[in-house]
Amino acid sequence: MASNRWLATGNFFTTYQEEQRTFTTRLDQLIFSIFLLTLFIWPLLFELSRTYMLVVDNILIAVVAVLGLNLVTGFAGLISIGHAAFVGVGAYTVASCSRMIGDSHIIITHLWPVMIIAGGLAGAVMGAIVGLPALRLKHLYLAIATLSFQMIFEWTINFMAFFNQGQTIFVGRVMWLTGEVGRSDHYVFWYYVILIVIVMCGFGVRNLFKTRYGRALVAVRDNDRAADAMGMHPGLTKVYAFALSGFLAGVAGALHAYLYRGAGIESFTLHHSISYLAMAIVGGLGTLNGSFWGPAAIQFLDLQVENVAELAGHYMPSNMNLATALRPLTFGLVIVLFLMFEPRGIANWWRIVKSYTKTWPFRY
Repeated sequence: MASNRWLATGNFFTTYQEEQRTFTTRLDQLIFSIFLLTLFIWPLLFELSRTYMLVVDNILIAVVAVLGLNLVTGFAGLISIGHAAFVGVGAYTVASCSRMIGDSHIIITHLWPVMIIAGGLAGAVMGAIVGLPALRLKHLYLAIATLSFQMIFEWTINFMAFFNQGQTIFVGRVMWLTGEVGRSDHYVFWYYVILIVIVMCGFGVRNLFKTRYGRALVAVRDNDRAADAMGMHPGLTKVYAFALSGFLAGVAGALHAYLYRGAGIESFTLHHSISYLAMAIVGGLGTLNGSFWGPAAIQFLDLQVENVAELAGHYMPSNMNLATALRPLTFGLVIVLFLMFEPRGIANWWRIVKSYTKTWPFRY
């Protein structure tokens, strides 16, 4: 590694301590700091409508959920088709407490950080239970097991009176230092809360892979027999991968329940599980920054499809529901194109850009 960390090029380390740094160069650290500061400041300078602020909040919640999915699918190599169910577990943990003790109870309104963590823990427990088949199953068989959990979750919510048979269970408004978070500040407040959660989860995942537990996930993904020969336990590693994934998904679900002030089954269906998987694929499986690119790209695509369908609706017959046809068509087409031509996702584009800027104009 070059002595000047501002002008360093390439990855030439002389000690293990250098290799474990979060930021390779000072320039990387500066760019990240500016980008993070921009994310915190822009809502104070530019006022978005409530509709677009909700879209931004949805993207950030999806980032938390896809971070968890990337842990189990990207880094551990385990296919999960029921990720929306884990998100739903976190949401219904908050909603169930609200139903039992009242949506205006102090635990719901004042201790909301505790409830978010409780949603994550509930997701982690369910993730560990669903991950138990990973002790004996892999590949397509494990995917079917996670799909079964998705089906069981939807059936349970739809047919149990305690969960209002899939109808919305309301959650009260939360309290902050200035009092109750009102309707006008609701989406901006949760934007900052979710952004802080993303920063904490991002650094947590980044530091996880500096430890033997994080490296064990990658080792089991690459070759579980070789990992077993090196002293790792492939089965337990897969189970705790599901538990970690479930925790992040549960946190995302709890945030979703507070953002929408309720939980309903329509937000945690199989369609949403496929959407999360598509976000992970488009962003880049097995990459940390891919968890950020994927949700933004898919949500932006949904917005553009809606705009195109609305525009085309003025020229097409009224009995043609163009939006219903365009959404699955563009969604499937994007996934197929990425799998064919860019299987490493948008994160690979970012890697190429970074590599070019570090070597231009051919500094060696």
